[in-house]
Amino acid sequence: MSKIHLVAAAVALLGTFTVPAGAGDFTGAGATFPAPVYAAWGADYKAKSGSGLNYQAIGSGGGQTQILNRTVDFGASDAPMAAEKLESGKLLQFPTVIGAVVPIVNLEGIKADQLTLTGSVLADIYLGKITKWNDPAIAKLNPGVTLPTLDIVPTYRSDGSGTTYVFVDYLATISPEWKSSVGVATSVKWPTGNGAKGNDGVAGGVKNSKGSIGYVEYVYAAANNLTTAKLVNKAGKPVAPSVPAFQTAAATADWAGAKNFAASMIDTAGETAWPITSATFALLPKDPKDAAASLEVMKFFDWAYTDGGPIAEKLHYIPLPSAVQASVRAAWKAEIKDASGAAIWK
Repeated sequence: MSKIHLVAAAVALLGTFTVPAGAGDFTGAGATFPAPVYAAWGADYKAKSGSGLNYQAIGSGGGQTQILNRTVDFGASDAPMAAEKLESGKLLQFPTVIGAVVPIVNLEGIKADQLTLTGSVLADIYLGKITKWNDPAIAKLNPGVTLPTLDIVPTYRSDGSGTTYVFVDYLATISPEWKSSVGVATSVKWPTGNGAKGNDGVAGGVKNSKGSIGYVEYVYAAANNLTTAKLVNKAGKPVAPSVPAFQTAAATADWAGAKNFAASMIDTAGETAWPITSATFALLPKDPKDAAASLEVMKFFDWAYTDGGPIAEKLHYIPLPSAVQASVRAAWKAEIKDASGAAIWK
């Protein structure tokens, strides 16, 4: 495993990282998905600027709660916050990096990306309608693949999770039954399966249980050598999860028309597009109680946009398009104000 993958694995296991303290330190909490890249960015940024990031990977729901309570300098969420909640909480939401959610399985004799699934099959598995790995619906997608007569053990996030939001948003996009009976949220009432906390909990649960299926951010699957599955995308093509497939999905997003930067990359067009691709977001107070700390947050993400792309790509994330980065900087200048009403970002 490479050094950069060891960073990802360590963050996935620990859930919290702290860069040694300095004069310009700042705090964040929330989504587990960006934690590996935030750790790598934080270490490099500390070495170059002297300012350190203390980030707690507690899940998107926790990140939203902490920034609403103003107990951290920024929150982090994979799920876009509702517009009315952003307004009442006086928060600016902006994307930081793009990644993907992938299905992972534990089936003896099945290698990574050997198994093909569809969104409707995934929905029926988590609805409890498909219960065996040799079900005809799965067998039809996998001619020539020996499927065991084995119970399927669905695994899901038990905590409030942006990863869950992205995954169930995909299921609801594909399956009308899922949309009407379960819906889309950071935490849903799962019809079947076992819960586990965090991306690392789901990864560990699947890895340790034969017949299991789960969903994680791709960085966790790559860092821990988990068995991923292909998905049939909107173009009807079986696609393996990969950075180029995520880039294709990101390129089709309607950033200009998206409110609060919440552009959807779920089940986009494109023959090579991965259908469960999404940005992750930072949440920053428009009226920060500590203007200096908010400025440090913006300086950190400005540096990440400008210089952090290679680090992100090594960890299987996708940097934001340059036009989106420019729009975020403009939003910082227009909306983040100090106590006197002056813009903090110059």
